[in-house]
Amino acid sequence: MDLSKLEKSLDYKFKNKDLLKEALTHRSYLNENPNWGVPHNERLEFLGDAVLELAVTEELYNRFPDQPEGQLTALRAALVNYQMMSEVAREVGLEQHILLSRGESKDTGKAREVILANAIEAVIGAVYLDSDYKKSKKLVVDAILGHLDEVIKKGLYKDSKSSLQEKLQASKRLTPTYKVLSETGPDHAKIFVVGVYIGDELLATGQGASKQDAEVAAARAALEKR
Repeated sequence: MDLSKLEKSLDYKFKNKDLLKEALTHRSYLNENPNWGVPHNERLEFLGDAVLELAVTEELYNRFPDQPEGQLTALRAALVNYQMMSEVAREVGLEQHILLSRGESKDTGKAREVILANAIEAVIGAVYLDSDYKKSKKLVVDAILGHLDEVIKKGLYKDSKSSLQEKLQASKRLTPTYKVLSETGPDHAKIFVVGVYIGDELLATGQGASKQDAEVAAARAALEKR
């Protein structure tokens, strides 16, 4: 298992390669490969989640000395939610290296995003164990804090549905409505597509693993267009 390309993308070379292998090993993979040699990544994810939260909190605290706790909390939530973390995982090339069962590898949508988000947290935990907090924080700053400007510019730290409603009521004195346009997939892995409207005008669509997720995605898409 050659992970040198991934190490280059992470800008970190592991002394203990098994830690990186463990970070990439989903529980389902061990069901089909019980003699794989390393455990699944859930313990590393648990550790990495704590390192991630501390590193992001520390950076935001230092970068925004005048912001109140509530604003810092909202910014942190936008940076470490599963959608953002799965995007980061793809950016560093984790998706092609993660080890899944044949069934799990076919999953898409929210299930895949959560798996990717958990894996990048596990990688952060692995870097912490292989080196120290300083190196793991560097990974967090390089890979995740780089999205801070985007979060602020697009208002991703705000609740998208509330932001859209405020914007439309201020400009048009109208309240948006949401409508499910399609519902596909089996019960355990449904994908909803929702449209957000002003009257009969479709502003944008969004999809998600629940109606609520799809509504939020639609509202976010509408905000990005305006």
